[in-house]
Amino acid sequence: MTIEVVDAPAKGRYEARDGETLAGFMTYQVTGKIIAFTHTEVSPEYEGQGIGGAIARRVMDDARAAARTVVPICPFLAGWLERHPEYADMVVTDHRRVK
Repeated sequence: MTIEVVDAPAKGRYEARDGETLAGFMTYQVTGKIIAFTHTEVSPEYEGQGIGGAIARRVMDDARAAARTVVPICPFLAGWLERHPEYADMVVTDHRRVK
């Protein structure tokens, strides 16, 4: 299994693909320099294989490269970020006041 994570901006999501098969995705919305990640889904046959983590790392690395502020609305991404403090400088923790 070779998983490739790609941005699919026309669909507003990052996709993890195993060849032509969609293994999982994370949806997002962009407003200026702010990107809100709203939902993560991994196909049942790919659960427990690190697909969600691979997507999370890719979206965060891309957000850092684009100097974006991240709003992790998605519970999966929020939990993943708690275990990866190296991204804390770019994450909004209070969603009521995004700067």
